[in-house]
Amino acid sequence: MTRLAVLSDIHGNLPALEAVRAELAGLAIDRVVVAGDLVNWGPFGAEVLELVTAAGWAVIRGNNELYLLDFETPRAHGEWSDRSQYPLLPWLRRQLNGHWHHVVAAWPDTLSLRFPDAPPVRVVHGAPGDHWRGLYPRFTDAEVEAALAGVEEPVVVAGHTHLPMDRVAGRWRVVNPGSVGVPLDGAVAAAYALLEGDAAGWRATFRRVPFDVTRVLREFERQGFVEECGLVGRLVVEEFATAKMQLVTFLNWRAERCPDEPLRLELFEEFQRADWHRYTPAPYRG
Repeated sequence: MTRLAVLSDIHGNLPALEAVRAELAGLAIDRVVVAGDLVNWGPFGAEVLELVTAAGWAVIRGNNELYLLDFETPRAHGEWSDRSQYPLLPWLRRQLNGHWHHVVAAWPDTLSLRFPDAPPVRVVHGAPGDHWRGLYPRFTDAEVEAALAGVEEPVVVAGHTHLPMDRVAGRWRVVNPGSVGVPLDGAVAAAYALLEGDAAGWRATFRRVPFDVTRVLREFERQGFVEECGLVGRLVVEEFATAKMQLVTFLNWRAERCPDEPLRLELFEEFQRADWHRYTPAPYRG
């Protein structure tokens, strides 16, 4: 039997990653696999990359690694140049340019795991061929099957949504381990999954590990993150503090209530008084 630990969406949260690593030390794990988004959002990007690369874990890029690699290049999407909506990208590039930039540049975008005693597994970040497209628990079987068309492996590991999932659609089994660094279900505890595989297939067990979120919040303050990144930075900090979706919920609220208002910090207090359930995307309402 092969036993894997599957992690995703660490997002620069070193305390959460350290808590998971400490738990893994007491388990018989054959391999650790990380399904992208190790950096951005959180303040410990370099430290997370140091830990993961030193451990020799198998890693793919997520959309936040593409932010790092493609920002201010001809590959960048045009809207990324809007510093009011994408203030984290200059911050990310400044923190990780140089050595780490070149390390991440050589990572693959997908992996095919082929252990001798279990079915092959395809590892992607979002959906095959698209790091920004998530596979959600609310998707119909037909929607999942359409997204996985062309994938030969019968098991797919995907992250990006930050929502744990284990489901079968058509001929595929899809497992999302959830987010180590930014869980979005209201529980401030790192999420990951154990996969045990043999000739009968793979079995998933979902794990949650508490961590000290105050270390993350103190590091944000030490770096002057909100001062540099403004309202977007304030919403990101709040996501770590509450383990609830803030930025997209805010953007939905703003689009309805005050679409022409600049992204200024003063809007945060008004947003806090809004009906969050109404503006939070359906998969994250809990």
